Amino acid sequence: MKRRDQIRSLDTLVNLRSLEVDKLQTELARQEATRARYATNLARMDSLVEHSGASGKESAGLWAPALALNCGQYKQAVFTLRDSHRTDLQLHEANMAVSQRNLAQAWTRRELLGKVLEQQQDALAREQDRVARKREDDIATQSWLAGRA
Repeated sequence: MKRRDQIRSLDTLVNLRSLEVDKLQTELARQEATRARYATNLARMDSLVEHSGASGKESAGLWAPALALNCGQYKQAVFTLRDSHRTDLQLHEANMAVSQRNLAQAWTRRELLGKVLEQQQDALAREQDRVARKREDDIATQSWLAGRA
């Protein structure tokens, strides 16, 4: 009976480890979605910087310096925001690397417990088989002895 209790406990632990792995996979998927949003935003900012500027022909020469100043300030603000986003993305990717490492460790722990569980189940099956064979041998011996008498 003790082995059955061990197997039940191990099974519970394996299920808990599986839940932990699932939770970490979900968290990593969420982080990947965030990383993709960062990358998309950076691409948009690059596009904004590349395609911004004085467009068309200015009809009044008085507006050209003001427009150039406004465009320069706009580009500078986008550059600053883009650099901030790049830094945030790098930090986020570092966090993702930690999460990936945690996921790998959790998966390894679950697999190891799963192997121990399988070994215990196999040992129980062998023990039950041995007991069943002994019982059959005892019955056969008793039957043979009864037939002799």
